[in-house]
Amino acid sequence: MMSSDKNESATSGTDTTTHFGFRTVAESEKAGMVKGVFNSVADRYDVMNDFMSAGVHRLWKDSLINSLNPRAGMQLLDVAGGTGDIAFRFLEASDGGHVTVCDINAEMLRVGKGRAEAKGYADRADFVCGDAQKLPFENRSMDAYTIAFGIRNVTRVHEALAEAYRVLKPSGRFLCLEFSPVVVPILQKAYDAYSFNVIPKMGGIITKDEESYQYLVESIRRFPAPQKFAEMISEAGFSRVGWRSMSAGVVALHTGVRI
Repeated sequence: MMSSDKNESATSGTDTTTHFGFRTVAESEKAGMVKGVFNSVADRYDVMNDFMSAGVHRLWKDSLINSLNPRAGMQLLDVAGGTGDIAFRFLEASDGGHVTVCDINAEMLRVGKGRAEAKGYADRADFVCGDAQKLPFENRSMDAYTIAFGIRNVTRVHEALAEAYRVLKPSGRFLCLEFSPVVVPILQKAYDAYSFNVIPKMGGIITKDEESYQYLVESIRRFPAPQKFAEMISEAGFSRVGWRSMSAGVVALHTGVRI
């Protein structure tokens, strides 16, 4: 196990454990618990994103697509993007491009597939149920890999990064949009108060599931800081690794290239 994964999991006796928010759970249980979270909120997930970010998540996702700069005919793999927010932005920007959305959660994929049909994208978008740690795709088969607000829910992040590297063609792009555990110091107390006191209650009102949003807030605090995560991306084999913060450090966009 790489040194950068010390915060990802721990071993106690013969049982390997990891974190689920602030709780310690068996590694074998986490994927099922994450599925439960998104099963619960799938139908209201995008609505909740608008409320809890005041719509700013749309700008973050637009920035990811702008950084990708989709070219004609590009083949994109969007992981953990079940409802299609990244996928549809990509299809709007790419002339003749095709996206494969891979998500471990069938309910999120159901929502995304329905949206694709309504938008007229059914022939340019595939929706595949699969695990980011064991992607059901051939080596060197994708031009780009994106994952937005999903990698912190993966049990073994280093395995997901290795899989991203494996499925990308040479010169393929990796882009990851993820929340950061810290923001600029002057805003940290306000950010923490909003995260822990407002977002779960908002989730309870909008999705009828306060507990799932408590987990999602906690999972952000357990994710590595941007510099540390950039090191993990480099250790997975990517070159030209970089990241930039947005919204006073609330979110970071990480990038890398398979050479």
